[in-house]
Amino acid sequence: MISFHSLEDRIVKQFIAQHSKEVYDRRAPFAAPVPMRLRALDRIKPGEAEVSGNPRSRSAVMRVAERTEVPA
Repeated sequence: MISFHSLEDRIVKQFIAQHSKEVYDRRAPFAAPVPMRLRALDRIKPGEAEVSGNPRSRSAVMRVAERTEVPA
């Protein structure tokens, strides 16, 4: 996902964080946790060459997440 504003980036970051955690049921502590659906990998910002060629790209942030297999 590529975001250009801090508010957009915050939404993306929160979505990835929410879906990249195993969920435990506090009422049944011995039950198996629900597995995560995403695994956060990286945050990529444009390099100096990209910004010099395209100044509007300086605020872009690309967040990368990998989808994991969730057993049905």
